[in-house]
Amino acid sequence: MCADRQRLRRECPQNVLRESRVRHVAFPSVFQLGDTVTVQQRATLDDVARLAGVSPKTVSRVYSHRDKVALPTVERVLSAAKRLRFRPNSIARNLRGGGSTTVGFIMGELLNPFYYTVAAGIESELSASGFTLIVATTDDSAEGEERVADTLLAQRVSALMLIPVGEDQSYLEGERQLGTPVIAIDRPARNLVADSVVLENRHGAFEATASLISYGHRRIAYVCNPASTYTQAERVRGYREALAVAGVSDSQRWERLLDDPSVAPEEVIRELVSRPDAPTAIVAGNNRCCIGALRAIREMDTPPALIGFDDFDTADILGVSVISHDPLEMGRRAARLTLERMGDPTGFTTQVELPTRLVPRGSGERPPL
Repeated sequence: MCADRQRLRRECPQNVLRESRVRHVAFPSVFQLGDTVTVQQRATLDDVARLAGVSPKTVSRVYSHRDKVALPTVERVLSAAKRLRFRPNSIARNLRGGGSTTVGFIMGELLNPFYYTVAAGIESELSASGFTLIVATTDDSAEGEERVADTLLAQRVSALMLIPVGEDQSYLEGERQLGTPVIAIDRPARNLVADSVVLENRHGAFEATASLISYGHRRIAYVCNPASTYTQAERVRGYREALAVAGVSDSQRWERLLDDPSVAPEEVIRELVSRPDAPTAIVAGNNRCCIGALRAIREMDTPPALIGFDDFDTADILGVSVISHDPLEMGRRAARLTLERMGDPTGFTTQVELPTRLVPRGSGERPPL
């Protein structure tokens, strides 16, 4: 038995260390296949109390109300906990106290830069207030949204933030009535009393389309996938309104409003620009559609003008004009709204609209040929 283990056995009460029945071996500097693995049972709060020579209630107070315990006692308890590699069960402690320091956030797929930038904004704001963020993904499916929400609520999170995917969030209404705030981000929740933080989607799409019209374009396509979300419904509305103001009434000829994740925007746009009456300009409904458009038109001698909704890395290097917004600020605003709602769970719901702006970089300032 190693010297460290002998020392711990002398210092610790007899029942603190529980030896595994697995044979103990000296640990080599480099582990190899076939090496024996040993396991110890996790130390408990009672184990820490015995080693520190205090009561279990004192150990509990050190982790919950440290300012009410004498400093020498705190140091003795923390030293014992470190020796035993003890970690307090925060979930159990929160349940006993009737509160939690965690907030859940449900978003789409992890690879989308918009989603993880929003999460970064949420985390920065919550951590400053002593809360921990738990992030879960739905893979942009309604079934995944409800399943993940149930899992997070089972952890007794203080609040639930989500980017709604499904067409109905009424399954959360019962939990909200029990006092758990629910905050919708990017899209308002449906059939649920909830605060929300969204973009000026309609205005942004109107501005993009109006800019293309100002350069002489009339055949302007709009491509998005998925199309059934609130954000796209608002953007399509702004796009159509701008064309209507310019006297263009047959915009649906060049609309490609997709709802199939297996359909690549690149292929749809390639088909659009190969038509005899091909559009001379394209508004891409989100960052992925914009990237698909770039792939589709990159080899054309006279590519159509292009404005994307959502900025993305390298868009400035590639000279892509975009409708820009700040997803980091969206996360921060949503977190602040969540903290306010946790402090006062009653009252009227709030919808915050964050501004968008057109960033001209060249691709959207080409006149039609």
